[in-house]
Amino acid sequence: MNFFRGVMGGQPAGPQPTGAETIHKLCDRVASSTLLEDRRDAVRALKSLSKKYRLEVGTQAMDHLVHILQTDRSDSEILGYALDTLYNIICNDEEEEQDENAQKQEEDLGVLFTDKFLGDSENVTLLLTLLEEFDFHVRWPGVKLLTALLKNQCNQVQGVILVSPMAGLIPWLVGLLLLQQLTKGNAAIQKIVAFENAFERLLDIITEEGSSDGGIVVEDCLLLLVNLLKNNSSNQNFFKEGSYIQRMKPWFEVGDDNSGWSAQKVTNLHLMLQLVRVMVSPVNSPGATSSCQKSMYQCGLLQQLCTILMATGVPADILTETINTVSEVIRGSQINQDYFASVNAPSNPPRPAIVVLLMSMVNERQPFVLRCAVLYCFQCFLYKNQKGQGEIVATLLPSTIDANSISAGQLLCGGLFSADSLSNWCAAVALAHALQDNLTQKEQLLRVQLATSLGKPPVSLLQQCTNILSQGSKVQTRVGLLMLLCTWISNCPIAVTHFLHNQENVPFLTGQISENLGEDERLVQGLCALLLGICIYYNDNSLENYTKEKLKQLIEKRIGKENFVEKLGFVTKHELYSRAAQKPQPVFPSPEQMLFDHEFTKLVKELEGVITKAVHKTSEEEKKEEEVKKTLEQHDSIVIQYKDLIRDQDTQIQELREQVSTLSLNSEQMQNQITQQQSQIQQHKDQYNILKLKLGKDSQGLSSSQGEGAHVNGLHSEELSQLREEVEELRRQHTLQHTQLSDKDSLINTLVFTAGCSHQEVESLRSRVQAQCAEISQLQTERLELIRRAEAVVSCYIQTCCPTSLSPRSLLPLQEECRGLREGHAGLEQQLASAQSTVAIEQTEKTKLQQEVQESKKEQDDLLMLLADQDQKILNLKQRLRDLGETIDEDEDELDARDQFGEDDDDDDEDEDNND
Repeated sequence: MNFFRGVMGGQPAGPQPTGAETIHKLCDRVASSTLLEDRRDAVRALKSLSKKYRLEVGTQAMDHLVHILQTDRSDSEILGYALDTLYNIICNDEEEEQDENAQKQEEDLGVLFTDKFLGDSENVTLLLTLLEEFDFHVRWPGVKLLTALLKNQCNQVQGVILVSPMAGLIPWLVGLLLLQQLTKGNAAIQKIVAFENAFERLLDIITEEGSSDGGIVVEDCLLLLVNLLKNNSSNQNFFKEGSYIQRMKPWFEVGDDNSGWSAQKVTNLHLMLQLVRVMVSPVNSPGATSSCQKSMYQCGLLQQLCTILMATGVPADILTETINTVSEVIRGSQINQDYFASVNAPSNPPRPAIVVLLMSMVNERQPFVLRCAVLYCFQCFLYKNQKGQGEIVATLLPSTIDANSISAGQLLCGGLFSADSLSNWCAAVALAHALQDNLTQKEQLLRVQLATSLGKPPVSLLQQCTNILSQGSKVQTRVGLLMLLCTWISNCPIAVTHFLHNQENVPFLTGQISENLGEDERLVQGLCALLLGICIYYNDNSLENYTKEKLKQLIEKRIGKENFVEKLGFVTKHELYSRAAQKPQPVFPSPEQMLFDHEFTKLVKELEGVITKAVHKTSEEEKKEEEVKKTLEQHDSIVIQYKDLIRDQDTQIQELREQVSTLSLNSEQMQNQITQQQSQIQQHKDQYNILKLKLGKDSQGLSSSQGEGAHVNGLHSEELSQLREEVEELRRQHTLQHTQLSDKDSLINTLVFTAGCSHQEVESLRSRVQAQCAEISQLQTERLELIRRAEAVVSCYIQTCCPTSLSPRSLLPLQEECRGLREGHAGLEQQLASAQSTVAIEQTEKTKLQQEVQESKKEQDDLLMLLADQDQKILNLKQRLRDLGETIDEDEDELDARDQFGEDDDDDDEDEDNND
């Protein structure tokens, strides 16, 4: 116990031990004591000495402390002491009074002991298991220790955690500071945390803590959100799909009184704006950015940001970050850009937000970062926005200038020619973005005329830019004007002609390039070389004195081709060029370093190589290239014509296929109808034969009954004569009806024959349709062969690059095949028309046949009714003759024989019909 009294502050007995000796004895006690209380006291003593004797404790006690964590899991107090001791020897003290050397030594010790602790990956797994403890005295020092390890060796700890069996414990690591360190730059851990509902919980905490008015907890949540979403497309998509963007809108609701913002509120709102920018950053994939931009517009987040933009009393740094945020929310999104163009500032009279922002950009009294932010916002507004570009250029045209209001064009011209070089540069770059990839606006801007002074004629904007350039202003101004001119005349031969039309421009450029100037002027020389190279590459040779060949001769004579190329190459080698090429946002440490624009670096990269080749080409190579270019254009035109022809024929073939399919369907329907009609005709024939048989039997019965009746009964001659006359009349009617029945029978036979012929014609039509389908297939095969041969010709030309290989003569076979294809197509159309005509005729005949069948059926029905009436009359007369006892004379026998003969004829006709 004397030992512990000495350690814990009691009066020592004997000489005072050194710190190393004391720590050695404590480590022995930790390792050898069997009682938990003794080990706990020894670890507590090590904790008290760990800050003063950090090196000794870390060197001698770390293994013993790890052993305590493994063996004494049941005692939370000794676990807390061990974890605190490890934290003290691993964590670097951040004391301001330490000098740089001492601070460096502290950091080295922290890294050394971190590496020692991480030497066994099981130590991290052990630490993660301790975080499952619910005792605060264990979890809190465990979280602190893990945080310190992450600060010293973040990547190594992250790797160990990911492969550790305890990786599933990451959701338990609820410490915001720990999660901030754990999720830095590790996409795998970021995904694990995000998919454990981290977004929902963090947003709930931010809301409960008061959003932007909250304290340090809100700041920690926002920092963690930024870590989880930055450069992580998976988490960004999860955040958007989870409708968490909509929950950000209330963060940016500000009142009318925005004075007296606390430092914490400024920090929170700044982080909130950063979080929005993470979701729509230009470095994200275009599809993800566009989707987030659309969501921010639909939920009203963009509108809320524009409200802050136009509010009064907002701190300058928040206003600057809001402008940058709005810039990236509208960049490349047409609907967002259109909305931003409609935003007006709350002024009297109201002015567009774009005009108000441009007023700040060209005002040299505004902060530099704010002016940069406004320029970025203007660039994003015009990015891939030809409608917005046209609106800006229109404010410069004479027909649209309003003298009573300030327009964007007037502000840009004012900044372009002001005495402030930064305003010159910003206005030149902004105007260049209004012309980016827009040939129409480049030509429209040539119409702009400026009144320089009273009594002098106006000059064009293009000429005024070159005039200021030749006056030798500041480097920043000249660089801005040269970037504007290069963007303006590139890919615009009309603008090149306007520029060369001024006789002073080319001598000025050659003079600038050929001089040996200082380091600061070399950049201007390189841009002058680029401008002159654009005049060569996009020259249409409309000016006799400044054709491509003459400009190249001038370069060779006054500058030298090698010198020209060397000056041109200096642009891309400049340090500020490389910095500007990294990202679209103009971020510069100071106004003097504001020289290059991001979009202009793309133009330089695109043109440097082609200009170098154009300068070195000889006149013969130039002619050959022109010939090849013309031949290629002609060939492209022919190929395009063929493609259009093939496309049209393909459409026509498809239409023909549809027509053939329709005709086939109609043919099948007609065949079905003919089959049904044949069945109906056969039924009518059967009914007719049955009626004929029935009528013959009734006539025989009538003759026999009349003979018997006449013999039995006697009547007066007058009555018998009257009855005979009636019988004769009935017989005449019977004969007439029999004749009509024979005619109907012949008509039915004719209809059957006609139906058979119609069936044959339908079969012929079907054969024609099949032949047409075969011809269509052959035509499509020929069309594919034509496309293949056309592509082969294009491929042959590209490989050989020989202008003579694609002469019009070589295309004759292709043209002949195309002509043959057209003739085949015309023949197919004629055949189709013939088939359609045949189908129409068959349809008419079928209709007529149907009408005749219907009429025949109707007449047969009437005849059957009439025969039934006569049958009834004959029965009545037979009964009366039987009653009268009248006998049959010879004339009546002859009539009966004639009836019998007619019956036989009917039987023969019936047999013939059955044979048919």
